[in-house]
Amino acid sequence: MSLPRILRSFGVTAAVALGACGVEPGEPVQITVPQGATLSEVADTLAMRGVIRSQRMFELYARFRGDDRRIKSGSYELPTSSSWGDALEHLTLGTVMTRLITIPEGFRLDQMAPRIAEISGVAVDSVLALIETPGIAQRLGVPGPSVEGYLFPDTYRFAPGVAVEAVLRAMVERYEAVWTEARQARLAELDMSESELMTLASIIQAEARRVEEMPSISAVYHNRLRDGWLLQADPTVLYALGGPRERLLYAAIDSVADNPYNTYSQRGLPPGPIGAPGEDAIVAALHPTEEDFMYFVARPDGSHHFTRSLAEHNRAKADARREWDRIGAG
Repeated sequence: MSLPRILRSFGVTAAVALGACGVEPGEPVQITVPQGATLSEVADTLAMRGVIRSQRMFELYARFRGDDRRIKSGSYELPTSSSWGDALEHLTLGTVMTRLITIPEGFRLDQMAPRIAEISGVAVDSVLALIETPGIAQRLGVPGPSVEGYLFPDTYRFAPGVAVEAVLRAMVERYEAVWTEARQARLAELDMSESELMTLASIIQAEARRVEEMPSISAVYHNRLRDGWLLQADPTVLYALGGPRERLLYAAIDSVADNPYNTYSQRGLPPGPIGAPGEDAIVAALHPTEEDFMYFVARPDGSHHFTRSLAEHNRAKADARREWDRIGAG
């Protein structure tokens, strides 16, 4: 028997069966389909929220279409007074409700955790515990020593309640997409490992306030690495100290002298990234400017003064200090 004949036996016209009952779809409402929910349970929820009018007819229609076992669990946003076909299309395709999550460039794992916790519904401490689990970097296929620096900063769209590891995998996949063949070839030319490059990129990200200066900052660090100088990068010391401070004093630097992230006392690059570099910082690490800069000092406007000799650097520091003092006096 055809669907229209079956429906007529219940006193329902084909127009009503298709939801074409003269009522325009209304305001969207949120519904949740639990894992393992039956068609009857789903139809009851839809009817209670006003998405459909007749629970019984909707069930009959879904079974006729063969959709009764194809409905996917999740949270949905559906208009009230929807047609049965439209409602089933959403439910069988699994077009669940999603939310945006933005991870800014330079974020550390402890800064990402609250945002991942909010979208996943998992406690921040539990998110951090998973992120810091030994072996998570290897499981996700990044060069380690942890996932710090490899969860790419970007805006993502996830369904509420998404598994934490699914979020991490999406962020790693976005990171992997950055590594084009041309960039991999450039990395080989530099004779650096991926981990070393990402560590350098994370320092550049932390130092730069202007994207256009990233290649020059990169040149300073490449030159220092080439000549065996200490990097003396403040952000790495702050990482060793556990986070930002209003002022980085020499006493604080000395307090973590043995820490491998203290580039004032430890030569070469630290063991891994100190945050999540964006694509601009990665490109700058791969392509430093061809300049013999060895120093730079920050100005109040966020720019830097790049110099080649210690004498020039000291003069630049004195100039910058006077600029800071004028701002303080004002």
